[in-house]
Amino acid sequence: MNNPIIQRELIGQLRSVKGLGVQIVLVALLTVLVLLRWPAEGRVATTGEQAMNVLRLFGYGMMIAMMLMVPAFPATTLVREKRGGTLALLLNSSLGRWAILLGKLLGSVGFVGTLLILSLPAAAACYGMGGVGMGQLLAIYAILIFMVLQYATLGLLISSYASSADAAMRMTYGAVLVLAVVTLGPDQLFRGVLPGIGLIRSISPIPAMMEALGHAAAGAKGIGSAEGEPVRFVIIALISSIGFAVWTGRRLDYRMFDQARPQGQITDERSRLVRIFRRIMYLWFFDPQRRSGMIGPLTNPVMIKEFRTRKFGRSHWTMRLFALCLIVSFGLTLITVSGTVRWGVAELGRIVAAMQFALIILLTPSLAGGMIASERESGGWTILRTTPLSTRRIVTGKLTSALVSLLMMLVATAPCYWVMIKIATETEWLWKSGVSLALAAAMALLLSAAISSLFRSTAAATATAYAALIGLCAGTMLFWVGCGAPFTHDTVEAALKLNPLAATLHAVGAKGFVNYQLLPINWWITGGICAVSLVVLTVQTWRLTRPT
Repeated sequence: MNNPIIQRELIGQLRSVKGLGVQIVLVALLTVLVLLRWPAEGRVATTGEQAMNVLRLFGYGMMIAMMLMVPAFPATTLVREKRGGTLALLLNSSLGRWAILLGKLLGSVGFVGTLLILSLPAAAACYGMGGVGMGQLLAIYAILIFMVLQYATLGLLISSYASSADAAMRMTYGAVLVLAVVTLGPDQLFRGVLPGIGLIRSISPIPAMMEALGHAAAGAKGIGSAEGEPVRFVIIALISSIGFAVWTGRRLDYRMFDQARPQGQITDERSRLVRIFRRIMYLWFFDPQRRSGMIGPLTNPVMIKEFRTRKFGRSHWTMRLFALCLIVSFGLTLITVSGTVRWGVAELGRIVAAMQFALIILLTPSLAGGMIASERESGGWTILRTTPLSTRRIVTGKLTSALVSLLMMLVATAPCYWVMIKIATETEWLWKSGVSLALAAAMALLLSAAISSLFRSTAAATATAYAALIGLCAGTMLFWVGCGAPFTHDTVEAALKLNPLAATLHAVGAKGFVNYQLLPINWWITGGICAVSLVVLTVQTWRLTRPT
């Protein structure tokens, strides 16, 4: 604890008003959760059902909270030091690279560790109610601790490569979603077909937490039907954490600042044969080294500016992402055709809908989370204010640039839907899920953009956008987990009406969501959120463009 980096970062977070607020809110929520199910008159059921219900809400809630909070701390710590010039000073200090790494790591996970310590009284209350074993509690906390360690070391590694704080946030949250959600897909699709495919699922903490909470048999085709998941996850998380930490430590050197870049050459200045070859390979208008044309008089200049300055907004990167999604779609189409008898069209439709929803949550905050905040942070907003552009043109240009990229990713998955429509005898659930996904994409885009207009820091805006979307989609699922105890059917239904993911699963007839009436009320609620977000974005952008 004598490491000055730990004292600067960890003690600063613990002394901040925000840190104190997070701790108070967590303790209050856990206290209310325990009091809701605390037995009256000192009597408890001998089966331990009450304690298990509370423990499940506690375990899943803490897992979601760690996924939301952990990446925000380590993802920006090294890149901010690098851009501010203080990382070079640290490397010139008496601290070695491993002391710097240890200080950054403990400073990042120390605050999260205090939250885990504050959750111990709630876990002890569950244990005191009976029906919960000490081994079960130890398994839950082992999963949480190693999950925090894995995500923190991954965030530090990405932060050492990133060139900006917002890029580091996007890549870290994207990597966390891949590790936690996308790794469940291969086992869901190829179980019984490819031997050993279940090991990929063990990378995610979700199956391990399900087994620790007594949901090991949930869904014969689902993610929790195997045994030994907690042990496998802990081993994988420990090995990967050590690998990420060693990789990051080896990068903490002066060579981080000595990255020579090739001078490059414009395609239009090369020989005729080279120009012909590149225009064939890049289809001419995707060539990243050709000169860009003039912006037309009827074209929104803000939209063009976004496409030309954002890395993944450039045409060649957009087409690469589109091609990747198209390949995945064709793979799902092949699975749909070959696996109809084994799976059924409806089951495959649920998998595709869940994957599309994960794509929306993964991409949208990265596209729109820094829409306005990045301009304010970099000083570009001052330039926008000096132009004759109206608030409407600025907002429409920003939204269009993000919407085009998002639509291209979603359209790339259309072939799989087309094949399912041709095969399925009943297609009502297909168009219902399509409407739900379209509204979810619009809500994610407008909500992320509205959040971006309220922040000056791109990293804070992106983290808040991810937290809002994941909290809305995953946080309300805690009510579904606690259906019957402590939440009634009506309470769960009211909470799920806010969740576009639950509405999509209800539309495709997923097990556990059919008994709730979520449509069309969820469409109206999602549309209302879109309208409110658009008003907030427009008003805040108009306010920012006014003279100060």
